[in-house]
Amino acid sequence: MGVLVSELRFSLADVAGVRLAVSPVNETVMSMWALASPIRYAVHLPWIDRARVTLRRPEVATRVRPLTELTWRGCPLPDFLTPAARPNVEMAEQLEQVAATPPAVVVQDLLATTPRRPLSPFGRALLADPRGLLPQLVDAVRVWYDEAIAPDWPRIRALLDADVAYRAAQLAENGAGRFFEQLHPSLRWLGDRVVSDDPFERDFDLRGRGLALNPTVFTERRVLWNLLEDSLPAGAYPVRAIGTLWEATATPSGDPLARVVGPGRAALLHLLDTGATTTDLARLAGMSAGNVSQHLAALHAAGLVGRSRQGRYVLYRNTDAAQVLLRASRGE
Repeated sequence: MGVLVSELRFSLADVAGVRLAVSPVNETVMSMWALASPIRYAVHLPWIDRARVTLRRPEVATRVRPLTELTWRGCPLPDFLTPAARPNVEMAEQLEQVAATPPAVVVQDLLATTPRRPLSPFGRALLADPRGLLPQLVDAVRVWYDEAIAPDWPRIRALLDADVAYRAAQLAENGAGRFFEQLHPSLRWLGDRVVSDDPFERDFDLRGRGLALNPTVFTERRVLWNLLEDSLPAGAYPVRAIGTLWEATATPSGDPLARVVGPGRAALLHLLDTGATTTDLARLAGMSAGNVSQHLAALHAAGLVGRSRQGRYVLYRNTDAAQVLLRASRGE
């Protein structure tokens, strides 16, 4: 049997309307897949261990159950639960968007998941009473974010923001065709369309609405499409450098670079392969924000660290010169 593919057809307006953003709701919802399949998502084991303890608390388990039932063991997600994200969108705003989903759309999206897996008890109840039970599902997403995602959100957000900055630069420098082919190995650009290896066979015309793309830490195999006729088309793709998300942050023992630039600045350079904010670096490196700022200023003045603004955040990232030093210190 051949590989199934989806085709997304672009007009010039659609190419111009490609946008990149981070979706807090998507990360919160899709994190349940990692919790249900720890072997498949082994890169997230440090988070999974903590999240499982959180979910065992009765008061959390009860309120999160609607979300658990809709996402357990890789269940296909109803599209209304993973809305397209705008740049700099916050969790509260996305939750309001989910809460405002018309009942007919809730029903339509739930039914679209049933060919691959039957609905859970809560899914069947939501199908019968979408207006009455949707608030319970929104509350479940909010509680899970507060309890399991928010403590690590600065770390997750820094990785996602760094990916958005990297991809935006690719799009600006190389154009849409090269951009999509570098976004994920399953994508190909054929002049006026993106062809995607996909378990769903679809031929979808974007019709001038553009395409919202968001990186995610909780998928690793393919791009997940949210393609509806009456809302902004969207896709969630695997973030770069996922292996760095939970790694230990101490400067390697005997690091030659630390003897040249000092242990504090060396530690920051080791953390800045993927980009981060001052707050993230302070937490990851165990330094005060003031010390991090002083080190970053010195590294920036030496041409080893660059900085760029992404919405409300200033992201710091190693320059090519810093990468040369890091490779030399690792003996590469």
